[in-house]
Amino acid sequence: MSNPILSVKSLVKTYQMGEMTVHALRGVDLEVYPSEFVAISGPSGSGKSTLMNILGCLDVPTSGQYLLDGEAAQNLTRDDLSRLRNRKLGFVFQSFNLLSRTTALENVELPLLYRRDVSPSEIRDRAMACLAAVGLAERAGHYPNQLSGGQQQRVAIARSMVNDPVVILADEPTGNLDTRTSIEIMGLFQGLNTKGITVLLVTHEPDIAQFSGRQVIVRDGKIVRDIPTPNQLSAREELIKLPPPSVEELI
Repeated sequence: MSNPILSVKSLVKTYQMGEMTVHALRGVDLEVYPSEFVAISGPSGSGKSTLMNILGCLDVPTSGQYLLDGEAAQNLTRDDLSRLRNRKLGFVFQSFNLLSRTTALENVELPLLYRRDVSPSEIRDRAMACLAAVGLAERAGHYPNQLSGGQQQRVAIARSMVNDPVVILADEPTGNLDTRTSIEIMGLFQGLNTKGITVLLVTHEPDIAQFSGRQVIVRDGKIVRDIPTPNQLSAREELIKLPPPSVEELI
């Protein structure tokens, strides 16, 4: 078996709130391997968002070990964490996090602007290729307010891909989308995953987790279940079951 892309061992995260200590993570062990599609789910306050922030190098654990593509992350400085995050990870957020005054293409280019080893022409070519991969090449010159919610999330996914990350981290990526668009986005993740891209998804929606290949359930700061997804859903098949989109949805 290949080495894990993400590996955490005995991960603990505590917060001090006045005189009270909040135990967000209580000794979490987790490994994610290349080409996996993993969903982390659990109720509000379970620790899943804290775990995602640490895996995304947006926070550091109180104790424990975190290896990202074989590199120890838990003792790095903020600057080193930022560089590691930019090189290794792609992010997709619930609120899309697109810059409103820049085009779809310019939004996708953003992660590459910090790279000194990529020429301006290569930045443009790679960004266009990623937009094409999510079916939005013809919308490259459009601004976020000219795109639907689903299209904005596709731009965000293209942006997450442009730096060739070792894993895409998606935090509640369907939280602001309707049912049809949510399934379309999960279909996009499934398509990327079949091409070998590792996807780690955080969701509080059990039906969305069913599109992943593996489910990790977090409760009270601990992993209480880690299993292959039973009866994994196919986004393509689920879309066929839905009624045809309305005229309003097609505009």
